[in-house]
Amino acid sequence: MNQKRVLSGIRASGRLHLGNYLGAVKGMLALQDDPNYETFYMVADLHSITTPYEVRSFQKAVREVVLDYLGAGIDPQKSTLFVQSHVPEHLELAYLLSSTVSIARMSHLPTYKEKVKQYPENVNVALLNYPILMAADILAYKADAVPVGDDQLPHLEVTREIARKMNEKYGLQFPEPVQFKTEGHLIPSLTGEGKMSKTIEGSYINLTDNLATVQARLAAAPTDSGKGDKVPEEGGVANLLKLVEIIEGRAKRQTYEEQYKGGGIKYSELKASLASAIYESLKPIQEKRKYYEERPDEVEKIVIEGAKKARAIAKATLTQVKKAMGLI
Repeated sequence: MNQKRVLSGIRASGRLHLGNYLGAVKGMLALQDDPNYETFYMVADLHSITTPYEVRSFQKAVREVVLDYLGAGIDPQKSTLFVQSHVPEHLELAYLLSSTVSIARMSHLPTYKEKVKQYPENVNVALLNYPILMAADILAYKADAVPVGDDQLPHLEVTREIARKMNEKYGLQFPEPVQFKTEGHLIPSLTGEGKMSKTIEGSYINLTDNLATVQARLAAAPTDSGKGDKVPEEGGVANLLKLVEIIEGRAKRQTYEEQYKGGGIKYSELKASLASAIYESLKPIQEKRKYYEERPDEVEKIVIEGAKKARAIAKATLTQVKKAMGLI
């Protein structure tokens, strides 16, 4: 069977949360179970160092994401699971690809501008080159599709442009990868603004959180008086109701909406019910994660074998590129 390749990765900037799982990982699981696709999933540690991070605990952070992947259901028998920096061919390929991209193109990307505003004291060249390394991640495996959110589409377009230029200039045959839309949800932040994010404290629920922690995180979510003529369409209440719909179903949300426009919602009851439902959905993930957590040698073997397989493919691609560019 001629399988299409898919690559996806999550930064090692914190443990995976509910938003990562429902918005991305569930789609990754669906792909790994589809015989039409060969799946490569990585911990994007190189991308993680473009913004401030804790050096001493970084290796632990990387390992936590590996465990979260395995707990969530990434199967090393079906998917190649590896750590990005364990495949140095990504970096060498990124340098070669960067020769086709202008500084102006990189500096005008909306994601770059956002990071500059977020970390004005940490505007570095690696951050500027982030989309080029992302292109190398994808093109190293000649991936046809990438399961990314709409916020990453500008980066994916850079990858497509680079593939096109490399093909035209050097006679290569890189596919121009497309976004793979999987069934997922944009999981709202508990702060009432935006989506769940590992970089915004108080906005997320980790996959490893126990019931008491889930309850505490939801208890801190902002609300209002609980009643009114119109159900809020944005803010804390809107985000809570969206979570209810995703986790407990549309009917449950409609019940709360009717209460809001009638006698009023008791948020303590809503949050207690939602916390229990979320925790029940996390328990199987936590049990599988614990299995791997207690078997560090098995996890180490999975990561080593994954990198070995990934390197073999990336090295072949890199050799092709170097030959085409007259470097060997």
